[in-house]
Amino acid sequence: MAGNDLGSLLGGVLGGSQAGGSGGNIPGALLDMLAESGLAEQKDSWVGTGANQSVTGAQIQQALPDETLQQVAEQAGVTPDQAADELAQVLPRAVDKLTPGGQVPASLDELVKQQSLQADRRLSVRAPGTGAARAD
Repeated sequence: MAGNDLGSLLGGVLGGSQAGGSGGNIPGALLDMLAESGLAEQKDSWVGTGANQSVTGAQIQQALPDETLQQVAEQAGVTPDQAADELAQVLPRAVDKLTPGGQVPASLDELVKQQSLQADRRLSVRAPGTGAARAD
């Protein structure tokens, strides 16, 4: 599956997830949905700082509403089965990367800000002598 398809899958899940109790916290809503469908231990391993536990496409299909999985599959140009299998492969790594230090961002905006700050820090460390402050 091409990188753009993976982006479509993740974007569709993060942008299309609906779960009660999380308000506008889309990443949290997705994680709540996974936990409520019996994947709490796996979800906790992805958010935490230890090894990531795996999930199967079938578990993802059970965890996500049919409508969400169908929409994600359509956006990525794959079948719902393929979307679920691919999400099972990428969600553990994606959630792990999106929750540094074991903290779930409050919103997608906060996530973007965190990622931008981390990128800025990496750039300032890599580019000494450019006038940018070094992050230690």
